[in-house]
Amino acid sequence: MGSLNSKDGSAAAGDIQRGALAPRLDQRRAGSTQLGAPPPQPIPRPQLEREELPKRKRKQACGARRPPSSEPMKPAGLQWLWLFWGCSCSLGSAPPGLPRGALPGAAAAANSSRSRLDSPERSEKRSAAFRESLKRHRYLNSFSSRANTSAIYGINQFSHLFPEEFRAIYLRSKPSQLPLYHKELKMPATHMPLPIRFDWRDKNVVTKVRNQQMCGGCWAFSVVGGIESAYAIKGESLEDLSVQQVIDCSYNNFGCSGGSTVNALNWLNKTQVRLVRDSEYSFKAQTGLCHYFSGSHAGVSIKGYSSYDFSDKEDEMAKVLLAYGPLAVIVDAISWQDYLGGIIQHHCSSGEANHAVLITGFDKTGNTPYWIVRNSWGTSWGVDGYAFVKMGANICGIADSVSAVFV
Repeated sequence: MGSLNSKDGSAAAGDIQRGALAPRLDQRRAGSTQLGAPPPQPIPRPQLEREELPKRKRKQACGARRPPSSEPMKPAGLQWLWLFWGCSCSLGSAPPGLPRGALPGAAAAANSSRSRLDSPERSEKRSAAFRESLKRHRYLNSFSSRANTSAIYGINQFSHLFPEEFRAIYLRSKPSQLPLYHKELKMPATHMPLPIRFDWRDKNVVTKVRNQQMCGGCWAFSVVGGIESAYAIKGESLEDLSVQQVIDCSYNNFGCSGGSTVNALNWLNKTQVRLVRDSEYSFKAQTGLCHYFSGSHAGVSIKGYSSYDFSDKEDEMAKVLLAYGPLAVIVDAISWQDYLGGIIQHHCSSGEANHAVLITGFDKTGNTPYWIVRNSWGTSWGVDGYAFVKMGANICGIADSVSAVFV
């Protein structure tokens, strides 16, 4: 841990932050004038709650229990799961009164109050999106293989969104305009065979799955996750570093409106900015002003990075993962909206990258080898926040842009 570079050497306490209460006060004032009731006359509580609750603004934006056997675990009783979850088709973004990104259990608990607040048009739109999701799940599951390893798709926290809404909110990673950067690497002996299974989580050097909520900062979660692991692999303590710092301060990206993993690494390498702990610069799920810290403030900086196209060389990609730690990659995640478990083998393309994730390992023990991928959509998505993607065929373009970071 070192100190954070500072442009003016001032402490973070002097930074100007966005006022979070002003919009709410404005909305309350607006709501009270619409009521038109004189102050002495009490307003019934249900009506007051309805008027005071501000309309949620959609923000722009871009999650494993490990399989007990050689094949990834699949959800049991999927048909019953559909019936059970079908009763609460509002799972997903949290209702008013709950923090954004609340777990589906909390969202389900507040379904009744949310339904009273939704307009008929909004309720019908959400129901239509849910019905479309059911049709889409039947189509996606029709590709399941007899080997019973293919991915399973079904009801989850995104089932109330149309695909175009899901893309606009959660798939915000952008390909970098910079050329891929190749730093000379000291690779292990090439004659050594790859292990049949490897996962950096087994070494306790991977932080927990986070939730980007309705912020398109997947690119920042991916890069920071790689830095956290590289720092721990070096022998230091495993720390949750600040994703918000990268979102706010990486000037060659677009904050919660999207960004590039390569651009972020290029910025970190050039500026030698030191990332502080997440507890010191916590995630806000929106783009804010960059906070600068004093030169003596502790933090983690990187010594370099390398970015590769491994589209025809996934075994080489696995060797880089073994040598340097989890890899930041960008993928086509359009079908990931409905993912529940199993190995993703279809429904996505190379060259259509729109989401950034972190590869922590691979598994070749079964008939279908796969990458172990940590997402940033919370632990309620996928297999405790993770996905499994088939190795060897560049599924979802997972090998097109691969970055390793050095600390």
